[in-house]
Amino acid sequence: MGIVAGGGAFPAAVAEAVIAQGREVLLLLIRGFADPALERYPHQWFRLGSLGSVTALAKARGVRDVVMVGALTRPRVSDLGFDWTMLRLLPRIARLFRGGDNHLLSGVLGLVAEQGFNLVGAHEVAPGLLLPQGVLGARAPSAQDRQDMARGLDVIRTLGPFDVGQGVIVVDGFVAAVEAAEGTDQMLARYGDMRRTGRLRFHAGRGVLVKAPKPGQDRRVDLPSLGPATVARAAEAGLAGIAFEAGGAIVPDVQALIAAADAAGLFIFGMDRSGQK
Repeated sequence: MGIVAGGGAFPAAVAEAVIAQGREVLLLLIRGFADPALERYPHQWFRLGSLGSVTALAKARGVRDVVMVGALTRPRVSDLGFDWTMLRLLPRIARLFRGGDNHLLSGVLGLVAEQGFNLVGAHEVAPGLLLPQGVLGARAPSAQDRQDMARGLDVIRTLGPFDVGQGVIVVDGFVAAVEAAEGTDQMLARYGDMRRTGRLRFHAGRGVLVKAPKPGQDRRVDLPSLGPATVARAAEAGLAGIAFEAGGAIVPDVQALIAAADAAGLFIFGMDRSGQK
């Protein structure tokens, strides 16, 4: 199994899950993003633009299946460091950057598939990373929180065709922030700033961060993710809790997530696709 590794804890979590299944792994570590600690696994570093050389190496090492996991910010075309294979594909790659993340990631998956690999999702090879339905931890959402969850899920589904982000903050029925190119962390910081400056006058302990995949999103890449850092930022922003689509979000360590939420006094809730239960 080839694991194309970006930043964060997910590449190691996926690697451990695959190894536990008795499979060998080769971690393809993206320079500038992957954690050097991943060198404890069989690995190879590469630059984003070196598709030809890294795929040749992976084939030589017997890789058949490939999973892409970990944080990766959208690069500029000029930063990719092209090898000859990528230079031949340059017009096509440039077109991939003229759109949202779904457009870009789907195009990248297509390029990888054309090299002869079977592309799989992190949730397929490591289903234990998927968050379940229901209340996780000591706190449960209120009736108003549940209404806010459903509204947030409606917003994500409505904006999905425009390839907007996977997160939204809803407070007492009011859509207070929508995730775009800045990502979840910066959206939470923006909401917190609006509260602190009086632009929004919501008391602490109100409102929900809702995370869910966009409609039509290829779930092999870029599933919503949660972790203790997300909980800390939601608490700093003054929210009551975090809701996610059950089976549509991943976490590297669910017990650490629950412990962080309990310590911060936040609820963590897995919605079914209707936004309830």
